[in-house]
This record gives sequence, structure tokens and C-alpha cells, in this order.
Amino acid sequence: MASNELELLGQADQARVLDAVRRGATRRDLLGMLGAGGMAAATAGGIFGAAKEAVAQTPRRGGRIRVSGTSTSTADTLDPAKQSLSTDYARCNMFYDGLTTFDGSLTPRPALAESWQQEGAKVWTFKLRRGVTFHDGKPLTAEDVVFSLNRHKDPATASRARSLAMPMTEIVATAPDEVRITLDSPNADLPVVLATFHFHIIKAGTTDFSTAIGTGAFTCREFQPGVRSIAQRNPNYWQAGKGHLDEVEFIGIPDEQARVNALLSGDVQLIAGVDPRSVRRITQAQGHGVFETKSGYYTNLVMRLDMSPASNTDFVLAMKFMFDREQMRTAILRNYGVVGNDQPIDPTNRFFFPGLPQRPFDLDRARFHFQRSGVGSTSLPVVCSPAAPNSVDMAQVMQQTGARIGMNLEVRRVPSDGYWSNHWFKHPIGFGAINPRPSADILLTLFFKSDAAWNESAWRNPQFDQLLSAARAETDEAKRRQMYADMQVMIHNESGIGIPVFQSMLDGHVSRLRGLSPIPVGNLMGFDFAKHVWLEG
Repeated sequence: MASNELELLGQADQARVLDAVRRGATRRDLLGMLGAGGMAAATAGGIFGAAKEAVAQTPRRGGRIRVSGTSTSTADTLDPAKQSLSTDYARCNMFYDGLTTFDGSLTPRPALAESWQQEGAKVWTFKLRRGVTFHDGKPLTAEDVVFSLNRHKDPATASRARSLAMPMTEIVATAPDEVRITLDSPNADLPVVLATFHFHIIKAGTTDFSTAIGTGAFTCREFQPGVRSIAQRNPNYWQAGKGHLDEVEFIGIPDEQARVNALLSGDVQLIAGVDPRSVRRITQAQGHGVFETKSGYYTNLVMRLDMSPASNTDFVLAMKFMFDREQMRTAILRNYGVVGNDQPIDPTNRFFFPGLPQRPFDLDRARFHFQRSGVGSTSLPVVCSPAAPNSVDMAQVMQQTGARIGMNLEVRRVPSDGYWSNHWFKHPIGFGAINPRPSADILLTLFFKSDAAWNESAWRNPQFDQLLSAARAETDEAKRRQMYADMQVMIHNESGIGIPVFQSMLDGHVSRLRGLSPIPVGNLMGFDFAKHVWLEG
């Protein structure tokens, strides 16, 4: 709309208006300027609003911000291979680049690799971008890429991404600006894998990570593990139009209320991990706002198909029809989420299947299946914990709903401490909480493949496993899309996983901070905010 209002003016008048607004012209000033030419006040007012928005969305160089993540540790690292906390991801994204990067649909896009080709999804050739230099002035070469990728395979590196790197059986430089990667089996998602946090490119031979020498939009001025890092703008950054701020200080404040207090007091200008309950407090404070990223993050009901009562198909269906999804979205998430459909691919994912009929909240059908299950009035413990966000509230909603059909659910709340090791999918009925994953393949392989270590509901389907393997090797996008659609239908119909809602990720910020846009692998633009944001003048 803003651009349409400005288009009422000729090019010269547009430039004159935008310049005036940049220099601080008020609405009254602009009304006088445009009214002198006979323009109606309402039209002139609309142009002023459009001009202000256009100026605000024009990146401005300069300024400094302080940012808080959700965690901090003396084990904080600048070694891309050893990143384990969100603070590591945000920090390393300031200093390093990967061969590829994600857009808002989690489609891999060129970064240090300007292009790539594949043969049967098994042999991949990446052409490197020319003119890229490390922070110390050394040019990027294929040798750096080979070193960076191979070190993940070395057990001595203790890389967090070793399992993702091991299928790369050969990584060789075929030219100074070209790298060939051969896999042990076809994987059409290799560019997705290379866009994940751990596969940043470092200089060949690097062993000292007390500082960061990367190709990123910022250089490392200071790094104190467990305390802070300070990043300064890289004047030689290869990507035009990125890296606007002069300096970014990054810290970690684990307590959510303390983070909110730091934002509202002016101590920081951007925070990750805002609870929906805190949104009103932030948005009602002048000069502050909340940024929402719709994502694949979900807290799910886990019903073990190899344990009673979920070994009974009718019981599982009764529970799924009992989800009052809209109530959970509005009352628990305060509208910061989207309704789920008992399968894990969310609407932001490029392989989401919109044609799957939505399972409704239907107490009549829930009652029918529950009566057929023969479970009766037996007390059924539902294990929940604050460790699985919102699971306690969800369990209480289900307990109340279940009573309406004669189901006797007992909410059994356990402490956060030890939940994931002692309780997660160890009970007939409980909850999990699954962070966004960068690809459908990784998500489904980790949580739904028959032999997956984290197959929460113990659902096993050989046809699903075969389809998952075939989709990984398929390079035709349309065929892959249909395969993932078929898998979503299978999970929806057969698994013991109930996904009532996908939860948005929320960040708080000062209103002057511009340039935020969703990248749904995490808070803070997938932890890659620094190169994109700027401060409005």
C-alpha cells in the first residue's frame, strides 16, 4: 500500500518527499508542501504515511545494539563444529558463512557457493563465489571448504554434526574455486544440510577458536564465554546490502522475565524467547514491539502404540478427536500459533500438504471411539511437565474435555529436571516438545522412521520407511512433494502422535529496530538476525 500512495507522485516529487521525511519533516510540513500544489489533505496525509514507512524500510548504516539470547554457558564456543546452544548459533552466524543459507521457506539458497550441480543426488559439485575474503584478508579457496567439512568426520573434533557429515565419503577440491562431494547414498537435501549451523566455513588449518576468523558480516572484537561477545561490522563483507550495524553485543539471560525487564529498561534492544504471556506487557510499553515467527515448533501428545491403552486404535482416535485445537491456540498460546493436524510438517515448510483434511474437535466421534476401545472409567495418567512448554495446560484442557465423554484422565505433573531422560516417551501417555528442523527429511527421520531412536510413539510402518528413503533420493521437486504428502497422511492416520498446534517463536525488540523477517529454524531470524537488521534514524 505504501508504494501505491507514493506512486501518485512523479519520480522527482517522490525523491523530494522522501528526502524531506528523512530530514525529519512532520505531517504538517508535508501537508503544506503538497497542499501548495493543490493536493487534497487526505491524499497528502496518505503519502506522508507511505513515505515514513518507505524510509523506515530503507536500511540505514550505523548504530550499536545489545541483544540477549535465552542461554549462556562457560562452554560457549566459536568453533562451528561444537555449537550446542542457541547463543552459539547466533554468535557464529555473525562471524562465519556457510556454502548455502536458508530463506523463509527453508529452501537452501546460494551463500559462499554461488551455484551447485548434482549427479543422481549422490555426486555434488559446488562452485565457490569469487572475491570472498576472510577477516584477515586471506581469499576463500576450495581448500578451506574441504578442510571445514572433513574436520566434522574426524572423531577428535567431537563435532556435533558428525552424523550428518559421515555420509560424505569424499570431499575434494577439483579447482581453486570448486569442491566435489560424493555421498554414500543419494540425498537431494545436501544443500539443506550444508545450510545448518555447524557447517560454517573456516580457514584451512584453523585450530585456535579463542577468536573467530571467518567470512561473515561481522568481525570478532571480543569473546568471553559465558559473558558476552562483541561483533564489529566487516567493511569488506562480500554480500552487498547486508551488515548495517557498526556493532552488536550478544549476551545470554536465561530467565524470561529478566530478559523482558532488560528490554523494557533499555539495557538491550532485542531479546529472544518471549512467552506469549509477556506480549501485552511489551507491546503496551511505548517504543517496543514483538516479532512473531510461525514455525514447526510443537508440543505433542505422545501415545505409545506398544503400551496399553494406546495399543488400541480406537483409544488413539478418541484422544485425537478430543483436541480442542482452537481453544489451545487462543487460550494457551494467546493466538501465537497455528492449528496442527497430527502430523509434524507445518505450513511454513515447502513440503507442507494443505490437502490433508483437518481433523475436527468432535466429541461425538471421540465418545464413539472411546466406547469402542473398552477402556471405561479406568484412571489414565497423562505425564506432563514445564519442560515440555504448555504441556501442563494442554493436559488440563484434555482432562476437562475427557470428562465430558466419560474418560478419566489423571494429570500427573513432574518436574522439569530430568524430564527428558526419565519421562520423555517412557509412559503410555505423555508429552514431547520438538524444535523446528531444517528439512522434512531430518524431522521425519529423527522422529517417525521405524528404527529412529526418538520414535516417540513406537509407530512402525515399512512402507513409510521406504517412501522416506525414496524421497531423500528424489531430485524432482513435484515428485518429492507428493511423497512427503503421502507420508503426512500416514502419520495423521496411523501414528500415536497428536499435534494440536504449532507454536510461534516470539522475540521482543525496540520499535526502531528494522529488518526482521521470519526464518523458521529458530528465534532471531533463525539466529541470523545480525546481518539483516538496522536501526531506524
